[in-house]
This record gives sequence, structure tokens and C-alpha cells, in this order.
Amino acid sequence: MNKITVVGMGPGGINYLTMEAYNILTQSGIVYLRTERHPVVNELVAKGMKYESFDALYDAFETFDEVYESIANKVIEMAQIEPVIYAVPGNPFVAEKTVSLILERAASAVEVVHGTSFIDAIVTALRYDPVYGFVILDALSIEREQVNTRKDHLFIQVYDQLSASMLKLKLMDVWHDDHMVTVIKAAGIPDEEVIESMPLYQLDHDSELFNHLTSVFVPHGKSVKHQMIELEEIMRTLRSDNGCPWDREQTHESLTPYLVEEAYEVRDAVLKGDDESLVDELGDVLLQVVFHATIAEENGYFELSDIIKAVCEKMIRRHPHVFGDVVVNGSEEVLINWQAIKDEEKSALSISERMKAVTRHLPSLIRSQKVQKKAAEVGFDWNHAMDAMEKIEEETMELKKAIISGDKISIEEELGDLLLIVSNVSRILNVDSELALMNAIEKFIDRFDYVEKKLEEEGISPNPLVRERMEDLWCTSKKRDKL
Repeated sequence: MNKITVVGMGPGGINYLTMEAYNILTQSGIVYLRTERHPVVNELVAKGMKYESFDALYDAFETFDEVYESIANKVIEMAQIEPVIYAVPGNPFVAEKTVSLILERAASAVEVVHGTSFIDAIVTALRYDPVYGFVILDALSIEREQVNTRKDHLFIQVYDQLSASMLKLKLMDVWHDDHMVTVIKAAGIPDEEVIESMPLYQLDHDSELFNHLTSVFVPHGKSVKHQMIELEEIMRTLRSDNGCPWDREQTHESLTPYLVEEAYEVRDAVLKGDDESLVDELGDVLLQVVFHATIAEENGYFELSDIIKAVCEKMIRRHPHVFGDVVVNGSEEVLINWQAIKDEEKSALSISERMKAVTRHLPSLIRSQKVQKKAAEVGFDWNHAMDAMEKIEEETMELKKAIISGDKISIEEELGDLLLIVSNVSRILNVDSELALMNAIEKFIDRFDYVEKKLEEEGISPNPLVRERMEDLWCTSKKRDKL
């Protein structure tokens, strides 16, 4: 392959060209331009440049990616025959996809001649030093997660009023609609440069501001929605020397009970269908995660990004039917694959080892069902719930014998066996035993509340002397529930 000389044409006037670029563009043969829509082209032609452009390809394809792909292919094809001089706006390494594609496919044949970037012209026009934090994003393909409201941003390729409108809507999800932004058009081009500031909501009001040389500068500022980075910084502040004494004292061990408690409060909010509480409780769980990550970061063990990386990799790894080429039919096969991948990750060699892997810190009813489910997966299970019910009667009789014997150790053991089989029946019936017990507790409280209020109407307080009356009212309460 012959040499491909990629030349940066700078952002605007001829004064932005390097001497090397100027000499190559004006003293060589045909120069192939990505686009002739560049302010310096006419001046270069007057100085002797001869060129052809790829502008016709912009009308031939639906997307910019297709255009850039086609241009890169044509440049490489021409280089098979003779040396090629290919010129692009600005700096060849800044927001220039065609150059990236050419380098990927023919790097050894490419020589790059430096050009001043349009970013240089913009920061000069704004009199702005980007060293303290400056994010450059393509306005045509930004995602909200890419925007960090604590840093200044430059959005490029705001080439028409429609793209400005789309950018405005995305940014109004991040910043307040009166946040001040600056439009920069034709930076560094004499007699064409325009710099205009306005509230974000007015960004797309003037169509004359937008063309292929337009960018939008958005300084950092107060966001509409808080971001994860803010929570991290709050937690670091609380743990700092000038932070909160209680937060500074916490460890992984001391925080564990709070995480468990918050998880149960999330469950309670879900069961109540209370979205407002759910937002609050999920926030508390997230706080616990960030709290643990901050402690680990201080000790040099890991940080929040490691947690996010681990869970992302796990989700991709355990969903080969989504991110790979595995085919599944229905959610049952998904669960089978999930367990197989999980077992391989944990190197579980036996069913009993898989049982032992179920954390002991789960509530016992939940752990019981999880452990027995693993036995059921290999056929160690009752065929029907009614078969298991007979085991409940058997365990009940053994508990009665233990109670009669007065042996506390036997009583505890037999009571545990009874609870285990009850939770197993619940599993076979596809009932969450923890939830069933929780609902039963709430029902008990509600019924006793009825008894207490009826006694109060009779001028009586609950006490052992009115036990028979309490039992009568309890039965009435049960009948009321069935109406």
C-alpha cells in the first residue's frame, strides 16, 4: 500500500494552519478533502491547492457512520494505486472518525500532519482554561450517564436547529432550564465567529446560530437530579476529619445490621405498594453500599467502581442468552443456566456444598426454603404437598413427647424440625414462608387490636382475669375477617 498523508486543516482561517500543512496542501497534486465546507478551502485554492471532496457521500447514506465508513474505504482503495493526501478539518485526532477508521486498517501506511484543533479555537474564543475539568461530547450521541454536572462540557456537532433542540431536551434532564450556556459558531474564523450566551431553555430559538461549525459550551452548575458521584463525595465528607463523629467510627462489621434492616424496610414498602417509601428505603440501601465502598476505599481494598464492575461482569456472564449466543426457551431454562454458571463460578462440587453456600445470615425461614430447593433439584423431595403434610403431623407428635419429657434440648430440636417441614410445605406450595409468617403476625396484631378496643368500650383493660372475654372477642374478630 502507498503512503496516506493525513493533513489537519485547522478550525478556520489560514492562520491556524501549520507551515507543513500549508506546504503540502498547496504544493502537492490532488488533495482529497473529507468536506469542502471549510472556511480555509477558498484561500488554499487561491494559493494553488487542487482538490476533490467526498461531500457527495453525505447525501448517499442515511447515517454519518455509513458516510465515514465509505470515506475511509475509498481512501484506502486509492492508496492501493498511488500515494494519497487526505485532508480533514481541525486536528486529525480530534473527533475525526474517518481518520480513526483509516488508522485501524492501514496504520503502517499513514503519516499524520498536525493541525490545530477546533477545540483550541473555542477555548481561545472563550478565554477559557480547560485544565480543571473539561468534558467533550458529541451532541448527536450523548447519554445522560456521560454528563457530570460538576465539570464543564463542550458539545460538538450541533449543526442545525433540530440537533440543538434534541440537545436541549437531554440537558434539561440534567441541569435547570435557566442554566446559562454559550453557543460558539465558527470559532477562530475572522468576520464569522459568533459567541452568544443564553439560558438553556432558549438554546434552540435562533436557527442562524447553527451550522457544521457550531458547538455549545455548558459550565458546571447545580443539577436537576443528583448523581452517584455526589453521594460518594457526601460520604467521603462525612468520613473526613471534619465530618461526622458517628460516621467516622463505623466499620463494615458495625454497618451490617443496618444493611439487613434497610433491606427489610424495602420489602415492607414493596408489600405496602408505597412508592414514596420505596424510593426512600432504596436510597437507604444505596447509602449502605456507598458507605461500605468508602470504608474500603480508605483502606485501599476496593472502591465503588470495583463493585459496579463486578456486578456488570456478573450480569453479562450469567446472561449468555442475552449477551452471547446461548438459546433458551422460557424463564425455567434461564434459571437452570444461571445456577450452572453460578456453580461453576463458585466451584461447587456437591449438593451439600451448594447448601452450605446459602448464607447463614439469612432469616431461617428463607434459608430453609433455599436449602431444601437445592435438594429438590436432584429429586430429593415430596411428590405433593399433602405428602409433606403427613410429616408435619409426625413432627408435631414428636414435639408433644419432648414437651411432656421436659427436656429443653429435645424440645428445641423437635420444634426446629417442625418449623423446617412447615417451611418446606410452604416451598412446595410456592408460598414464601417468611412472607406468610409476616402476614400472620400482622393479622394477629390486627385481631388483638380489635379485642383491646372492644374491652376499652366495656371499661376493661386486658389482663389475665378477663381471659375468657378476650377469647370470645378473639373468635368474633376471626369471624369478622371471614365476612
